[in-house]
Amino acid sequence: MQVVTDNIGFLLGGLLVTLELTALGFAGALLLGTVLAVFRVSPIPPLRVAGTVYVEVLRNMPLLSLLVLFVFGLPDIGLTFSLFTSAAVCLAAFGAAFVCEAVRGGINTVAVGQAEAARSLGLTFTQTLLHVILPPAFRTMVQPLVNIFIGIALGSSLAAAVGVSELTNRTQVLNLQSAQAVVLFLVSGAMYLAIALLGGLVGGALERRLSVRSR
Repeated sequence: MQVVTDNIGFLLGGLLVTLELTALGFAGALLLGTVLAVFRVSPIPPLRVAGTVYVEVLRNMPLLSLLVLFVFGLPDIGLTFSLFTSAAVCLAAFGAAFVCEAVRGGINTVAVGQAEAARSLGLTFTQTLLHVILPPAFRTMVQPLVNIFIGIALGSSLAAAVGVSELTNRTQVLNLQSAQAVVLFLVSGAMYLAIALLGGLVGGALERRLSVRSR
């Protein structure tokens, strides 16, 4: 364990980068995924097609492949970003496909009569979504969104493959220096587990609060 105690600051620095990637990736996925869900339930056919194509492509593409294409492919056409930015964008783009389906599933749980009542009152499609459909639908989205958050947190470890100095990358660096793979990866695995458990606890508390308010 000495290798851990001697380098705890180095590992915690990697954990901080992992948390930043997770937060930015999830926030971006939530925003883009909600827009895509609106596209998929839109009465405008081109928007529905665009949303469907995006979801089908991204859900069936490995995150590592997307990272490699983004980091090493875009410079060939003159677009360059920092490694951290590239990883955050890829996590957001990848997670958005799953957020879209979670939001769309929540929207589908709302009774059709509520939307019809909103239209009869003269509300626009956007107003109906924002004020009538999304608020009650959100209660059913909490657990799926928590699962997506955990997936993004764990998926951020793949950023090590393209050189981002996050938790897994720093664990690999220390392992190359000390050859203590078991201890080092047990510690970093415990840190990822803590992130997942904390996300689950926050999601459970939010779900219970929303359930009480809905009664």
